[in-house]
Amino acid sequence: MSRLIFLLFLSAGLTVLAAEPAQNAATATPVPVSSGTSTPAGPKITYSSIHTDGPYIALTFDDGPSAANTPRLLDLLAKKHIKATFFMVGENAKEYPAIVKRIAAEGHEIGNHSWSHPNLGIMSDDKVRSELQRTDDAIFQACGVHPKVMRPPYGSLARGQRIWVNKEFGYKVILWDVDPLDWKYRNSAHVESEILKQTRDGSIILSHDIHATTVDAMPATLDELLAKGYKFVTVDELLTMDKPLPPKPAPSPAAKKDPPAKTAGSPATSAASPPAVASH
Repeated sequence: MSRLIFLLFLSAGLTVLAAEPAQNAATATPVPVSSGTSTPAGPKITYSSIHTDGPYIALTFDDGPSAANTPRLLDLLAKKHIKATFFMVGENAKEYPAIVKRIAAEGHEIGNHSWSHPNLGIMSDDKVRSELQRTDDAIFQACGVHPKVMRPPYGSLARGQRIWVNKEFGYKVILWDVDPLDWKYRNSAHVESEILKQTRDGSIILSHDIHATTVDAMPATLDELLAKGYKFVTVDELLTMDKPLPPKPAPSPAAKKDPPAKTAGSPATSAASPPAVASH
């Protein structure tokens, strides 16, 4: 009898121990998932678009200034009373200071796009710092203005780099949500079509003022965007309009329905994977 009591006691103890890991797993605190756009306890740093209630968009141009193309783009923007943001390569800013000065004087924003357009994401912090500082100095020397925003070439900048760049230079890191691939497809009709197709409220449009075909596409593109009711602002202005996304409503219990039963011969379905987006 005593042996039976001992075995029952041992069995009950093992059952309790086996139940504890499952209970602990069920009550464990989930690890938060970072969006990669803000520091753990700081403000948002990186933007590819914003959430806004109005039809506001930012038109941006990379890699300039270009002696051949940027001045005629500026003429067009002035004619249509549109402000844009120019992310400049430092080498070009140093070579064409008069164009840099004109861009600032006409009310456009100037951003830092590195000195020589390398992949900053695979460089040491010291080399990244040099690329940004030399460009900042060249822009300030040309027009007396320090940039408030930067765009890493190819969109490549690690999360840790974004944090220290923001702390040291005060830059917001600006990516994009509209990309006509104008660097790849030197076709004005293609540039116009892609920009019109992709643009929405709060968009940041990427393009390049070093390509003649991109500047050639702008008259019709801007006219179409204006006709759709869009209003152009600089990136810095657009960021001030950013609003938090409204919370998603919880599904109503009454709205939940059992999935329809499959019938013989019905085709199998599978969730399609989203297309990969390549950045340049």
